[in-house]
Amino acid sequence: MKIAVLKETQAHERRVALTPDVVKSLLKAGFSCQIEEGAGINAYLPDERYQEAGATIVSDRNKLYSEADIVLKVNAPTPEEVQHMKEGAVLISFMYAYTNAALVEACLAKKISSFAMDAVPRISRAQSMDALSSQANLAGYKAVIMGADALGKIFPLMMTAAGTVTPAKVLIFGAGVAGLQAIATAKRLGAVVEVTDVRPETKEQVESLGGRFLEVDAEGAQVEGGYAKEVSADFLAKQKELVATRIKEADLVITTALVMGKKAPVLVTEEMVKSMKMGAVIVDMAVISGGNCALSEANNTVTQHGVTIIGESNIPSLLPVNASELYARNIKTLLLHLADKEGFKWEMEEEITQGALITHQGELLNQLTKDILGKSTS
Repeated sequence: MKIAVLKETQAHERRVALTPDVVKSLLKAGFSCQIEEGAGINAYLPDERYQEAGATIVSDRNKLYSEADIVLKVNAPTPEEVQHMKEGAVLISFMYAYTNAALVEACLAKKISSFAMDAVPRISRAQSMDALSSQANLAGYKAVIMGADALGKIFPLMMTAAGTVTPAKVLIFGAGVAGLQAIATAKRLGAVVEVTDVRPETKEQVESLGGRFLEVDAEGAQVEGGYAKEVSADFLAKQKELVATRIKEADLVITTALVMGKKAPVLVTEEMVKSMKMGAVIVDMAVISGGNCALSEANNTVTQHGVTIIGESNIPSLLPVNASELYARNIKTLLLHLADKEGFKWEMEEEITQGALITHQGELLNQLTKDILGKSTS
C-alpha cells in the first residue's frame, strides 16, 4: 500500500507526520512511502534523510494526493485538498471533525475512510497511539518554559549574600496530561505550585508531583472515555470563587481546561486579571478553543492590566523535533494496528477502530460528530 506524507500548510505548524526512522519501520512492514518535497524541513528533517530511509521525494502535491492509498498528516487536509484524493483512500490525521462540517462532507463525497488521531480512545491498549497525550505532554513542559521566560523573576528559592529570593508561585488550571507535565516542570524549576481541576480524583496525582490541590466543595465533572464532560454552573462558580483568592498571589498562571466538542470555559475573568500582581504572566493553553482567559488572543502575546497573557495556539509545534518524533510513532502504531501490507482489516466492532474511524464508504460513523453536527444516525 502506498503512503503519502504531505507538507503541513496550516499557519504556525512546523511538525511532520512521519520521521525517517518511522519510514524505515513502515517500509519493513511492506508499505511504500512518498514524502512531499520539504515536508520535514521545519522539523529539521531534510529530504535527504527521508531518501536515505528509503522514501521517494515527490514535488507534485496533487499527484501525491491522487495516487496515495493512505494519506498521513498532522493537521487535516482542507476540503479542497480532499477533492484531489483517490476515491476510497484512507486519511489519518488530527481532524476534530465535530468542528469541521465541510471536511466531513468532503470525506463523505469522496468515500474517504478517515481516522482521527484526536478520537483515538483513551484506553490502556491504545496509549502508544494517543497523539493527544504525547503532544499535550510536550505542550505542558513548554508552557512553563514560556511563562518562566516572560516572568521578571526566577522560579526557585535562592539564598544569596544579599538576601533570600523567594520562590515563584504557579497556579495551574487542569490536571490532565498537559497540566501534570506543567506541574512537574514548574516543581523541577523550584516553584511553589497550586492546581485546580474539575475532577476530584486528580488530587492524588497532583500531590504526587509536589503540587497543592485546591479543592472545590461541589460535584465535579464526570469522565467519559478519558475526557472530562462539561461541569455544572454551580461548580464553575465555586471554582472561580476559590481561584479568585489564589490568583492574586500567583506569579504565573497556566490554563489547560478544555471540554470536548465545546468552547473552552472562561476561568480567568478580566476582574481576576486586574487583581493579579503587576508583571505576572498567564499562558492560555486553551486559546485555540476560545480561551480560558477572557483577555487572551490567539497567536498573540498581550499585556492587560500589567499582566502578560500568552496565547500561543500550537505549543507542540514550538518543539517540532520531539513533537514530530512522538506523533510519527503514534501514527505508525495506529496504522499497523489497523492494517498490514495487504490492506486494512476493517474490524468495525473493535474498540480502537470504532472510536477513531470518522467516515467510511460515504457514511459518517462517529457518534460525537453526528451529535454535534446534527447528522442523521441512520
